[in-house]
Amino acid sequence: MMRRLVVAALALCAGALTGAASAQDIPSAKGPGSSLVLGGTVSSFQSDYGKTYLAGASGYVDANVYNRVGIEAEARTLRFNSNDGMRQTTYLAGPRLSKDFGSLRVYTKLMAGRGTFEFPYGYARGSYFVTAAGGGVDWRVKHTPLIVRVVDFEYQRWPQFTFGDLKPYGFSTGLSLRIL
Repeated sequence: MMRRLVVAALALCAGALTGAASAQDIPSAKGPGSSLVLGGTVSSFQSDYGKTYLAGASGYVDANVYNRVGIEAEARTLRFNSNDGMRQTTYLAGPRLSKDFGSLRVYTKLMAGRGTFEFPYGYARGSYFVTAAGGGVDWRVKHTPLIVRVVDFEYQRWPQFTFGDLKPYGFSTGLSLRIL
């Protein structure tokens, strides 16, 4: 009788331990969580002022609060390919949503900020409110902190521009490093 009680008690304890252990779920997915990325690009934009294409460079910061939700801030100056001294410079920031497909990350962004426009031949310089929408594809190089910005498209709107809405758009490509 004592033997049966001991076996029953052990079976009950083993069942309770097994039940507790099996109650632990295996995570359905893992993500990198928050991250900080610093990068730079080269850009080509259709300026929408005299239908001139301008080239330049930009620096950007991507701060992902969660895996798919983050903030992007960028500073871009477009000054090359203009033989009359025209320049467009923007400082923009806003939310960014992304989704991973293996080593590729597809993203979309909405930004707002300030733009400065230097008119041809140094006639004038103005500062304007700028909004931008865009998106692109980043490729994470395996086993390194290096990220290649394969393509980034951006459509800007300068609604208070001196001569009516200015709507430049363009493409960028570049490199970045994941800091965190």
